[in-house]
Amino acid sequence: MAALDDLLPLGTGLERSYPVYVRGRLKFRVKQIVYVAFSLDEAVMGFAFPKEERTALVASEPHKFHMPSSSDLRFNWVHADLAALEPTEARELVVDAWRMVVPKKVSRAYDLAHPNGPG
Repeated sequence: MAALDDLLPLGTGLERSYPVYVRGRLKFRVKQIVYVAFSLDEAVMGFAFPKEERTALVASEPHKFHMPSSSDLRFNWVHADLAALEPTEARELVVDAWRMVVPKKVSRAYDLAHPNGPG
């Protein structure tokens, strides 16, 4: 079972990433782009994910993943129940979301420094 405490050090440690609170909700950004956000109760994590792949993701594990609200369908975004995710899986989702918003050279440098993934 993943929790915000598992992800906070990762989100603050990724290059160019920083935490912000918007209306009480923790979000991680690179510049002005939000790539991960948590619900007020920290039970749901929204994260950047390719639009063309999200229907398959949600269909593959509907107990974990959910489509975003209709107003957010235009964005590359998916929701996950944190309690249904393993900590390693949650960290991988955060890193993959971060990869979507940073330059490829930054992502490649992360891969070289972390050959076994986000751990």
